[in-house]
Amino acid sequence: MVPLTFLRTKAAHSVPLMLAALIFAGCGTQAPDQTAAHMQGSAQADSAFYLRQMAQSSNDTKTNWQLLAIRALLNEGKTQQAADLFNPLPQDLNDTQRREQGLLSAELKVALKDYASAKKILGDIDINALDKNQQARFWQAGITAEQGRPSLTLLRALIAQEPLLSGADKQKNIDATWQALSSMTQEQARALVINADENVLRGWLDLQLMWFNNRSDPNMLKAGITDWQTRYPQNPGAKMLPSQLVSVQSFKPASTSKIALLLPLNGQAAVFSRTIQQGFEAAKNGTTAMSGAAVPEQAAQAANVNDVVSPSAAETSDLTTAQTPAQGTMQNPVTAPTTQPASTPAPAAQTSTSIDIQAAPVTDAPAPQTTEPAAQANVPATSANPGAELKIYDTSSQPLDQILAQVQRDGASIVVGPLLKNNVEELMKSNTTLNVLALNQPEQVQNRANICYFALSPEDEARDAARHIREQGKQAPLLLIPRSALGDRVANAFAQEWQSLGGGMVLQQKFGSTSELRAGVNGGAGIALNGSPVSASLPQQQSVTIAGLTIPAPPTDAQISGGDRVDAAYIVATPEEIAFIKPMIAMRNGTRSGVTLYASSRSAQGTAGPDFRLEMDGLQYSEIPMLAGSNPLLMQQALSVVNNDYSLARLYAMGVDAWALANNFTQMRQVPGFELNGNTGDLSATQDCVINRKLSWLKYQQGQIVPAS
Repeated sequence: MVPLTFLRTKAAHSVPLMLAALIFAGCGTQAPDQTAAHMQGSAQADSAFYLRQMAQSSNDTKTNWQLLAIRALLNEGKTQQAADLFNPLPQDLNDTQRREQGLLSAELKVALKDYASAKKILGDIDINALDKNQQARFWQAGITAEQGRPSLTLLRALIAQEPLLSGADKQKNIDATWQALSSMTQEQARALVINADENVLRGWLDLQLMWFNNRSDPNMLKAGITDWQTRYPQNPGAKMLPSQLVSVQSFKPASTSKIALLLPLNGQAAVFSRTIQQGFEAAKNGTTAMSGAAVPEQAAQAANVNDVVSPSAAETSDLTTAQTPAQGTMQNPVTAPTTQPASTPAPAAQTSTSIDIQAAPVTDAPAPQTTEPAAQANVPATSANPGAELKIYDTSSQPLDQILAQVQRDGASIVVGPLLKNNVEELMKSNTTLNVLALNQPEQVQNRANICYFALSPEDEARDAARHIREQGKQAPLLLIPRSALGDRVANAFAQEWQSLGGGMVLQQKFGSTSELRAGVNGGAGIALNGSPVSASLPQQQSVTIAGLTIPAPPTDAQISGGDRVDAAYIVATPEEIAFIKPMIAMRNGTRSGVTLYASSRSAQGTAGPDFRLEMDGLQYSEIPMLAGSNPLLMQQALSVVNNDYSLARLYAMGVDAWALANNFTQMRQVPGFELNGNTGDLSATQDCVINRKLSWLKYQQGQIVPAS
C-alpha cells in the first residue's frame, strides 16, 4: 500500500506540470476569429465597436476590424472618417480582404458622389468571387451610381439584386424597379433592346406597357394588373406588387357631391378668385367646351390669326401673401389697354398685391375661330355635375382654421383652395383630414395623403422648360434672368429639374432694368453667352476646413464661363426686355450655330405683330394649351367672360382644370402616371401630388408662329 504522504507529495508535484501543460496547450491553440461572422454580414455592429476591436487587435484580425469599421462608417454617413480609415489599409492583404477592399472603394466613391469612378471600380470586380452579402452591396453601389435615372443598366442591376434580398429590402428593390419603369417615357421604353434570356426583365416591361395603355383608367389598370400577375406568376413583381400598384387595387374615386371652394372674396385678390370661381362653376354645370392636348397646327393658327399672345401663365397665379382690401378700382375686373407697338411695354396692373402679373394688351378683334374641332384628350372629358352642391367660403373674412372647422361641420366631401400661399401654409399646420386640392403651393411641400397642390407659378414653367430643352437634346443651358427674387426662384427651379433629368451644371446671367439694357444696345456691348453656375446645379465641391470651419472650394474658371459649350439659352423677360436681349445676343455672338433660344411665356405678353415676330425669329416660347390653340371654343368663351383680359382668361382656365382635378383627385393621388390633358397644361402628379403642367411650345419662324418641334 502506498503511503498517504507519498500520494500527497506526488499530487503536489503534479499541479505545476498540469498548469504548464495547459499553458503550452493554450499557446498552441488559436482563438476563433470573431470577425468572420461580421465580414459575412451575419453579425453587425456600429463603427465604435469595430474601432475598439481594431485598436485591441493585430495582424489580419486588425485589418478585418478596420475593413468592418470602414463599412460601418459609410452606412452611418460618416464619409470623411471612412475615407481617412480607408487610406492607411495595408498593402499585403489576403484575397478575402482584397475583395472587401475593392467593394469598399466603390462604395466610398458612391458616398463621395464620384459616380464615374465608382462605375469603373465596379467594372473591375469579379462578382462571382463575392459572397451573397457582398453581391447585394455590389449591385446597390451600381444602382446608386445610376442616380435614379431610368435606364437598362439600372433595371438590370435592380433585377440582379432582388434575389439576394428579403423582407423590407426586397419590397424596396421592387418599388425602385417600378419607379425606374414608370419614370420612363414611352419613347424611352420602346428604345430598350433586351436579350432573349432576360425573362424577368421582359415581364417587367410587359407590366410597363400595360400601365402605359391603361394608366388613365383605374378600372382597366386594376384588371390589367391581375391579368399580368396571372401571365407572369414567377416574376418578383407578381409575387410582391410595387407599393404604388397595391394602392390601385383598393382604388375608390373621390366624391364631389359636396364641394367647398375656399377663395379670398375681398381685397386685391378678389378679382382673381371670381374668375377662378367662374371657370370652376362653368365646368361643374357643363357649360364649357371640351379640353384637349394642344394640336400643333391649331396652336400656330390661333397665334397667327389673333396676333395677340397672352401674359405669362407663370405669373398669373403666383399669389404669395394675404391680400389687403382693394383700393377703389379693383372692385371690377381689370380691363387691359389697347394694342401697342411691340417696342412699347405693356402697362403693369396697378396693385400692391404680391403677385407677378402684368395686364395684357388686347385687340378689338374677336377671339380666333376655327372650323376644326378641339383636340380630344387622352382621358375622357370630366363629366359635368350640375347637381353637385358647391359652397364658397371667404378666406379673407376669418382665420383659415375656423373656415376648415365650418367646412367639416357642413359635411364637404372635397375642398378646392385656398388660393393664397400663406393660407396654404396655414392649411399644412391644420392637419385637416379633408381631401384638399390647394390652388397654390407652399415653400416646403409636405407629402400628405389627402392633399394635392395645383398652382400656376414661374417655378412651374421653369421646370417645364428644363424638360423641354432636355428633350431637344441640349446639354449645357444658360439662364438669362432678371436680377430679382423672381430670377433666383426661376434659376433654382430650372437647375433642380435639370439635375433630376440627369443634366449637369446650369449657368446663369442676370440682367437689370430696361434702361440698362437700352444702354447696352446703344453702347454696342451685346450679351455674351456665359455666366456663373447656379448653386443648385454645382457638383459636390472639395472643401477646406480651417479652425473647424468648412469652406467650399470656389467654382473653377471652366465652371464660371460657359464658353463655346453653351447650346441653349432660356430667357425670362418681358416683351420690352426681350426686344433688347435677343438683338444683343446676336450683336455679341453673330449667327452663332448650335445655340437655341427659349423663352418663358412672360416674353409673350404683348402683341406678336409682324415686326416683333420677325425680330424674334427662331425663338421658342411656352404657352398654356388653351391659349396656344388646343381649345379654341373654350378660349373664346373665357375671353368673353373676362372682357378680353388675357391674364384673367388664364385663371378661368385654371378654374376649369380645378374641377377636372377635383373629380380625379383619388386618381392623381393614388394611380401612378395618371394624366389629364388640361387647359393650363397636360397635368400629372408627383409623388407628393404636386401637379406638374406640360406646356405647349411655339416658335417664331419667318414672321409666323409655328409649333416647336
